[in-house]
Amino acid sequence: MNAQFEMDSEEVLRVKLGVLKQEHRDLDEAIHTMEQAGRADQLTLRRLKKQKLHLKDQIARIEDILTPDIIA
Repeated sequence: MNAQFEMDSEEVLRVKLGVLKQEHRDLDEAIHTMEQAGRADQLTLRRLKKQKLHLKDQIARIEDILTPDIIA
């Protein structure tokens, strides 16, 4: 009854990557909506864009880990 489900590190990274990509898309949509509204608070926009950039960096790091280096 207490079956434990264990994920290896690659599976964990893939799940985290999916979550980060979704957060990045959500932020992109929020930023776009705020900009289109025309009355967006510039400080809030700047913070959201900085958060989006941080997510992009995290996504790139995880993708680098998951992508094996191939020497041609």
